[in-house]
Amino acid sequence: MKKILVLEDEANIRSFVVINLRRSGYEPIEAETGAEAMEKWRVNPDICLALLDVMLPDIDGFEVCRRIRASGSKIGIIMLTAKSQEIDKVTGLMTGADDYVTKPFSPAELTARVDALIRRLGASEDEKASVEISSGPFLLNTRNRTLEKNGQRLKLTQIEYLLMKLFMENPGKAMSREDILSTVWGSDFSGELKTVDVNIRRLRIKIESDPTEPEFLTTVWGYGYKWGY
Repeated sequence: MKKILVLEDEANIRSFVVINLRRSGYEPIEAETGAEAMEKWRVNPDICLALLDVMLPDIDGFEVCRRIRASGSKIGIIMLTAKSQEIDKVTGLMTGADDYVTKPFSPAELTARVDALIRRLGASEDEKASVEISSGPFLLNTRNRTLEKNGQRLKLTQIEYLLMKLFMENPGKAMSREDILSTVWGSDFSGELKTVDVNIRRLRIKIESDPTEPEFLTTVWGYGYKWGY
């Protein structure tokens, strides 16, 4: 069974999440605090996805997400938040989360988001041949899912890798936000188009010399984005 880290300080909500994950065939690893979550993640290297509550008494979910990503881990991360303000969604995605679910949520919604993210992250696990895609200073390896710029390895989340793969396979093609969302997040994804914009912003910070004046990943105003090299 795939292990999922569940960080939630409210026992009744945590129990609700854990029960529904077990019913869906997952193995939940529970944590009540940010510190406990980091320890559980350390001793369970085979965790494939983390559900992180934002509001915690010690280390908040954003910081836990930052620390996981700073380690180079590519596990899936979904933020759980009681707030619906735009800033919380943007903050979660900019710290490295792949998705967010706003409380209150139904069991069906949560398990659907978990299932969809795990499918996306494992979509190319069965690739046998190593395929390299080259574009300007970038080299993408589809076997080990890595990206290099001028020979230097860049740390990408799995969603960032999938975005780079999509763009580098379609150089010069303008792609709408809707098409990007459907291709990378899946046709069954129920999130907002803003998810695309925030992830593009995060990706530009990693690949562009000046993210405010992108050279490679450019905006098609009122439509979407394209790989312009």
